[in-house]
This record gives sequence, structure tokens and C-alpha cells, in this order.
Amino acid sequence: MHLAYPSCMQDSHTAETTQNHIEEAIISGILSARIRPGTRLSENQLASVFGVSRTRVREAMMRLETRGIVTVSPRRGWFVVEPSAEEAMTVYEARRAIESGLLRGMRTLTDEGRKVLVAHLDEEKAAMAAGDRQRLTCLMGDFHIRIAELAGNAILVEILRDLTARTILISMLYQSEFHAGQSHEGHCRIFEAMEAGDFVRAAELSVEHLDEVETGLDLTTRPDPLAELRSSLSLPPRTVPAQPSGTRKNATSKEK
Repeated sequence: MHLAYPSCMQDSHTAETTQNHIEEAIISGILSARIRPGTRLSENQLASVFGVSRTRVREAMMRLETRGIVTVSPRRGWFVVEPSAEEAMTVYEARRAIESGLLRGMRTLTDEGRKVLVAHLDEEKAAMAAGDRQRLTCLMGDFHIRIAELAGNAILVEILRDLTARTILISMLYQSEFHAGQSHEGHCRIFEAMEAGDFVRAAELSVEHLDEVETGLDLTTRPDPLAELRSSLSLPPRTVPAQPSGTRKNATSKEK
């Protein structure tokens, strides 16, 4: 488990390592793909890192549990969730509803908002050129959160932040390839519609973009819980059939 703080917009909430920031430090670690699904979160270690009591850590874990980010296992402790195929579809359904509704409710993109999104898209291009996948993961999620911030609805920002974190956990479980270029192009199309003042079209494009990402998930298999051990022992990877998920289909993967 690594709780360092890279310079992503999401990490601005975690500058002070106090008991009030335990939740946001963990969320930020997920958003930048530094904390993976299934990671054990030790109460003792977190208490030491943040300089607080285990009681404070437990309170933070319980709040994260209600947010769908962690789960507790009797006698084993707290773990970052490993979303099922069904949960993955539910998360994407929620994101489509929230993000399209948010964009349809916007009336204008201010000059300052335009500068923010242009600078962000430039950062995406720079990260792609550098081949910095971890940075790209952080930036790809940031784009959607930045739009929510520009809309000025703090409640939706927090909801979308949690959903984006869960999306990244889903991608780490079910996405076999990384297609940042396609995701960047999707972001550019959304921005162009916003810049033109066509927020209805921007909303449609946001749904198309999320559809592409979801279609890129292979929800027919679930990850091998012993993957890290197999890798350490130089053993070949193994996939496990997923529980039947109804209507999902196979496809090549894309990144948000």
C-alpha cells in the first residue's frame, strides 16, 4: 500500500496527513491507480502513518465502506473492494446518468473554465508522449471531475469522485489493455462541444465515451486472486470464469 501524493487535482484534498484526510488519501491512491483492488488496509499501519488512534482509522474505514470503496472481512480486516461484473455495470449506469445530466444543466463555459480544460487536455497529451500510465490514469479520471467542478455542484463533485474511483478499480480488474489515445480523443470531443456552447451534444458525447469504456471491459472473466504470487514465482497467469452477468459481451478494452 502506497499513500504518496502526486500532483493530481484529486490529491489536493490530501495535503495534510491528519485523521480528517484518511478517507481522501485512500480515494486519491485509488484514483491514481496506486492502490489496487483487494489491497489490505491495516488499521495499525494507517494509525501510524496518520498519527491517530485506531478508533479514528476505523471510523474512516466505516465511512469508506458506506461509500462503496472498502469492505471488511471478519478477523482479517479492511480491504479495497473488488467490484463484480454486475457492480461494474451499475457504476457505469450511474456515471452516464450523472455526467450527462450535469452537462445538460450547464449553460456556459467561462473563459477560466476553458483555460482549465485546455490545460488539462495538454497534460493528457504530455503524459501520453511520456508513456506515463499512472499519470494518465489520474488525468483521465480528473477530466470528468474537473467538469463537475466547473458546473459548481459540490455534492455532484464528491459523488462523481467516488464513482470515478470505483471505475478505476473496475478497469484494473477487467481491462486488459490501455487505450489512452481513444480516451483523450473522447475528452477532446466533449470539450469542443462545450466550447461551442452545445451542452446537449456534450452530454451525448459523454454517454458515448462512457459506453466505449464499458464496452472495452471483459466482464466474462474475473481476476486471479493469486496473480501477484504467480508473478513473483514466474508462473503463467490464470484467468477465472466470472459469475454470469446477463447481457455483457466481450470486447477489446479502452481506457477512460
